[in-house]
Amino acid sequence: MNDIGTFEGIALALIAGGLIYLFARNAKSAMENAPKAEAGDWMSAIIPLAAVVGFVMILVMLAKN
Repeated sequence: MNDIGTFEGIALALIAGGLIYLFARNAKSAMENAPKAEAGDWMSAIIPLAAVVGFVMILVMLAKN
């Protein structure tokens, strides 16, 4: 079994920490600068989701027969 050496473990931890830091910073910036949702935006998201759920239910019912 391959064991990670001390140097490789430290390097991996530093890289992972740096990636988490960059992701958190960019996610915070994106959330602050995102446009605010309006009432019609939610309906625009719900209708296609409902269509997909209905289509999957039809496929499941057809597969059972």
